[in-house]
Amino acid sequence: MTQTNGSPSVEVRDATKLYQQGTLEVAALRGLSLTIRPGEFTAICGPSGSGKTTLLNLIGALDAPSSGSIALGGQELGSLGRRALSRLRRDRIGFVFQAYNLIPVLSAYENAEIVLRLQGVEERERRERVLGVLADVGLEGLQDRRPDQLSGGQQQRVAIARAIASNPAVVLADEPTANVDSETADRLLEIMEKLNRERGETFLFSTHDPRVMERARRVIRIVDGRVEDDTASG
Repeated sequence: MTQTNGSPSVEVRDATKLYQQGTLEVAALRGLSLTIRPGEFTAICGPSGSGKTTLLNLIGALDAPSSGSIALGGQELGSLGRRALSRLRRDRIGFVFQAYNLIPVLSAYENAEIVLRLQGVEERERRERVLGVLADVGLEGLQDRRPDQLSGGQQQRVAIARAIASNPAVVLADEPTANVDSETADRLLEIMEKLNRERGETFLFSTHDPRVMERARRVIRIVDGRVEDDTASG
């Protein structure tokens, strides 16, 4: 059963992100604040250039705000050094990218296993967890196939399995349905909804896809680097 109380998975406080474009300073985010609780299934939407991907990059510790703060599970990211941030990305954050970002020479099993290997998880436990998450995303029996032997939708399922194998605090999904057809997108969303409902996984999407927004239980709309609307459904 999904839990949405307790301490925040993600807390963004008054985050601003500035970029230099030639002689101009451009604000991608402008004093943005939001809180994501454990077990949420939330979509961040907005027009191109609104700051969606910038926000996910800050939450994922791939970039740092120009001002303000980002906290994950109560840990301020700005207080961490490079190695600690690397460990945090490995251990606390699951990433799902629209381009899948699988390693071509590795099998589905090996791609899903890679974070657990980096964490030093013992082989028997790795195997149990990886086969479990591959079954959860509907890839049972396909664990030995390399990415070029899988469809686009199957590759994205491997990416989802990889993201959840380490039981992260939050899964960040950047346009996860962008490169698949509508039927495959619906199936991927069903899988992620099931993982959210049954495993309590916290999902935060950056998306243009109306199907993602329809299924999300909370939709945050960003315009010009600010939260314009934040709506929760029942």
